[in-house]
Amino acid sequence: MQELERRLGVPDAVVIGLGSMLGAGVFVVFAPATAAAGSGFGLLGALAVAGLVAYCNATSSARLAARYPESGGTYVYGRERLGPFPGFLAGWGFVVGKTASCAAMALTIGAYLWPGHARPVAVAAVLAVTGVNLRGVQKTARVTRWLVAVTLGVLALVALVGLLGGEFRPVRLGDAVGGPAGAGVLTAAGLLFFAFAGYARIATLGEEVRDPERTIPRAVPVALGMVLVIYLGLAVVALSVLGPARLAHSAAPLAEVVDAAGLAALGWLVRAGATVAVLGVLLALVAGVGRTGLAMARRRDLPGALAAVHPTYRVPHRAELAVAGVVVLVVALGDVRHAIGFSSCTVLVYYAITNAAALTLGRDPGRRLPVRFLAGLGLAGCLLLAVTLPVGSVLAGFAVLAVGALGYAARRLARHPGGDSGAR
Repeated sequence: MQELERRLGVPDAVVIGLGSMLGAGVFVVFAPATAAAGSGFGLLGALAVAGLVAYCNATSSARLAARYPESGGTYVYGRERLGPFPGFLAGWGFVVGKTASCAAMALTIGAYLWPGHARPVAVAAVLAVTGVNLRGVQKTARVTRWLVAVTLGVLALVALVGLLGGEFRPVRLGDAVGGPAGAGVLTAAGLLFFAFAGYARIATLGEEVRDPERTIPRAVPVALGMVLVIYLGLAVVALSVLGPARLAHSAAPLAEVVDAAGLAALGWLVRAGATVAVLGVLLALVAGVGRTGLAMARRRDLPGALAAVHPTYRVPHRAELAVAGVVVLVVALGDVRHAIGFSSCTVLVYYAITNAAALTLGRDPGRRLPVRFLAGLGLAGCLLLAVTLPVGSVLAGFAVLAVGALGYAARRLARHPGGDSGAR
């Protein structure tokens, strides 16, 4: 079996995690999440719930990635700890859901950069990031580092303008959007989870991380904690400047924060920052989906030709080219809003399997927090958030998972007509 080369340390892994998360929540999800939550405090509560579930998932992912340091993430963990079918279902959900995420991110780039020609710009973005990824994982980490630096600079500018521009009124946090909250907070948390799921990219790159038993458990919580603090800060600024009702209906909330401060000329800078941020997310997403596709192809759950590793750049080039081709197709036919809900549903199922796999591990003597409790809490949280998403997203997500399961069953019957489906 061809193996990838271990080149990434803790700083590189943290940067890739930041690049995977920063952008999606700030530039895409805040508006629909606010509408679902029903109020400013509802949105902040939803962020806390999404962050808690993400932390539980991150703990489980880090423990499993340290135990099984190879590409594939929960596809590998599920197979090793729970059996072939749970592993397949996790891998299928990840590849399908994250392919939809790639399309959503690409379309967001087009909408911010050139609204009248969003789809051609989105296709160009997919081709560009695929070209970077094909040059090797060190190129991915290096480019992501620059994207993260630019993104943090723009987000800091927006926060300062919002705080000092004269429209910052924290009393607006208590305002309502117009609909009831309650269960809507869970729906909002499920949508916001879309913004946190990028830390899995560190685990899916496990075969390319140096000293994974030490690097992955350190990098995952650091990246997640930094992003949670940034999201909470920007959510408070956006809610205090715009109010929940205006935020819920905004197409570009951070640009509107700058406009409200009377500095509309900076709006183009914010749009450029959004483009850079989402480009960083797309860069890491394509890399992560390609690695999971590699792992599934190695075990013939996807076509075996996708298991090839480039002899020079040591990347799964065929898998990444296949992902890029599917994303371009979805970009030509898809819609950003539907892609977010669909992706959240399938990825929450993926993390439910992650936590179920982590429950089978033994205790970690050196840990203060009860890791089995966190895994159980993460499992319950993922399932709860998945079923409280918008109905259309739930139906579409579970339908695609069912199609994958039927395909898996058909292949197992073809390979083992006698019924030996339990063989690994």
